Amino acid sequence: MHFGRFVISLALVMVCTRATAQRHMLSMPDHDDKLYFFGITFGINTSVHRINYSTSFATTDTFSRIQPLWQPGFNLGLLGNLRLTRFIDFRFIPSLAFAEKRLIYEYGPPSDSIANRTIESIYMHLPFQLKFKSDRINNFRFYALTGFKIDYDLAANARSKRPDEFLKINNFDYGFELGVGFDFFNPNFIFSPEIKLSQGLSNQLFPDRGLQLTNAIDRLSTRMIVISIHLQG
Repeated sequence: MHFGRFVISLALVMVCTRATAQRHMLSMPDHDDKLYFFGITFGINTSVHRINYSTSFATTDTFSRIQPLWQPGFNLGLLGNLRLTRFIDFRFIPSLAFAEKRLIYEYGPPSDSIANRTIESIYMHLPFQLKFKSDRINNFRFYALTGFKIDYDLAANARSKRPDEFLKINNFDYGFELGVGFDFFNPNFIFSPEIKLSQGLSNQLFPDRGLQLTNAIDRLSTRMIVISIHLQG
């Protein structure tokens, strides 16, 4: 009886020891020695236009309200990673970002009508990032990122001649990015969820003074929050 209990106890200890060893077994142990590697990325975004109003908006009663709203979209791209030091990588992630921004604007009296319009964008997104990595803890790592980005809006209407345009947007934008993420090492790939803020610095408003809304706005800039999943080899 005592021998049987001893055997069962020994078996349980061996099973627990093996399970613990498996949990702490390093996946891709030589990955940090790679000079470079590649991956794919996909994610969701939400974006909005930040508005600086003109003096015309304050001194005339053409519009009583102009309000930007966040709208969802998605991203698809490729990832290239170059190791600079033990704790710093350089990343280039060319991607396409499908985004929408919404504007609600209300005319002043006598009409007091409200318009709800959508601005669609397809960005050729070119971010250049520095990734600051923590030490690897078994199969986990935390990182922060910062960088510079260039955007070219393939759907921008700055040169459009259509009579129904309510606002015209420039094609080119540039800005900065900040974010955080996690690397989870698996036997054959790295799974990396990430969230970042992408802030445009250029004025996206094309100055067509024939449009009433353009006269009420002095400056438009783009802000986007992106939640991404990177799969890296």
